[in-house]
Amino acid sequence: MHIFDLTALELGRAIKKKDIGVKEALEAQLARIEKLDGSYGCYLTVLREQAYARAEAVQKRIDAGEALSPLAGVPVGVKDLICTRGIQTTCASKMLEGFVPPYDATVVEKLYDAGAVVTGKLNMDEFAMGSTSETSHIKKTCNPWDVSRVPGGSSGGSAAAVAAKEAFYTLGSDTGGSIRQPAAFCGVTGIKPTYGSVSRYGLIAYASSLDQIGPIGCDAADCAAALEIISGYDRRDSTSVNRPVPAYLSSLSDNIKGMKIGIPSDWLGGGIDPQVRQRILDAAKTFESMGAFVEEFPMPVIEYAVPAYYIIASAEASSNLARYDGIKYGFRADGCEDLASVYRASRSQGFGAEVKRRIMLGSFVLSSGYYDAYYKKAQQVRTLIKQAFNSAFEKYDFILAPVAPTTALKSGESLDDPLKMYLGDIHTVSINLAGLPAIALPCGFDNEGLPVGMQLIGNDFCEQTVLGAAYAYQNVTDFHKKRPAVKED
Repeated sequence: MHIFDLTALELGRAIKKKDIGVKEALEAQLARIEKLDGSYGCYLTVLREQAYARAEAVQKRIDAGEALSPLAGVPVGVKDLICTRGIQTTCASKMLEGFVPPYDATVVEKLYDAGAVVTGKLNMDEFAMGSTSETSHIKKTCNPWDVSRVPGGSSGGSAAAVAAKEAFYTLGSDTGGSIRQPAAFCGVTGIKPTYGSVSRYGLIAYASSLDQIGPIGCDAADCAAALEIISGYDRRDSTSVNRPVPAYLSSLSDNIKGMKIGIPSDWLGGGIDPQVRQRILDAAKTFESMGAFVEEFPMPVIEYAVPAYYIIASAEASSNLARYDGIKYGFRADGCEDLASVYRASRSQGFGAEVKRRIMLGSFVLSSGYYDAYYKKAQQVRTLIKQAFNSAFEKYDFILAPVAPTTALKSGESLDDPLKMYLGDIHTVSINLAGLPAIALPCGFDNEGLPVGMQLIGNDFCEQTVLGAAYAYQNVTDFHKKRPAVKED
């Protein structure tokens, strides 16, 4: 079997059995990146010397019999807004070109402790603001299923890398669907954990009350193994929740008989592509054939999720990005005569159009005279959305829904129409507003051969439920095993 036919866990098992060496796996991975990334644009930074040094150290730990993660020795890519000590971290922005963090994010520390080998930093929408990975200042990422289409965003590089097997698994971040939507567009599996379950220390913030780091992999089992590594309390993160990390991988079960599954009927109405709707209903039938009870239910409050999300996220972005002023670090404009002109010119030239749009929107909704009308109202809607989910979970074990209303868009299709891009987040942003876990996984293809994604949404800290349901579904389907035809294959 070819190494790239393996999942991350299968490769981890082969490494532990000494069938494949850590250096051998890394060499194959770097060769594939070199061969394919010119076509797909997943990586902003590729690590070679550091990765080889790490591979050698991990092999010694394995040979010494050290108890490591099932993913020890497996190459992994990291989204370029997660700080990596001594490695450039840009957020795909001109503002942070050349910025080299002096410390590792907690999730990176955990990867290293578990024996991971980081191959590089992955492309994204600038400061995670976008749904297509087209707002990156540095390069364009293409969808491996069709290079004329976007991979989704903002974690487009993370999802596309897994789809093209330029990484066996990756870390992304999800503020309003930024793991789940690109996972759906690229036909891979990605989980957004409960807010507070994974440390945000070292994650360069977009919207602090919404951002959450999570893994993207070939299937639910890969995601479970990676999530087990990166989860856990961190005293350096004030939003981190102090609770034991479940055994996500070993507790996976394919038995969902008797589970109750709800489908919000409001997400299956107008605006959703009929093919996407049909794939969701087909998935519901599959769950029913496995012994689960499925029914639709009304959840009208989610109609207000998109405006509430963009008000809150933009308000937090305007605050978080105020630190980029051309003084302490990051891009500084030349030819400025005074401090005010340094601020103005550096921010005008350093940020892209979408980032500036959200900063201005956020500053507006927080301004005197508009705070109560917009920001306060959005926070009230957020409370209503959380209450609606709480009511749903009194009746259902998890919720089944589409990830996006369409399959992958053509490049440039929504870039000139921000409102269209924002409305594409209608199925994902409410989960971030409520802080809930949700996993995205492929559930079929449209008539053009593009992947369709569904998401399984759980109650707070019920990752085991959604991972188990995804694992059960993938045991009886093969959509997650299909891969785009790429040059090396």
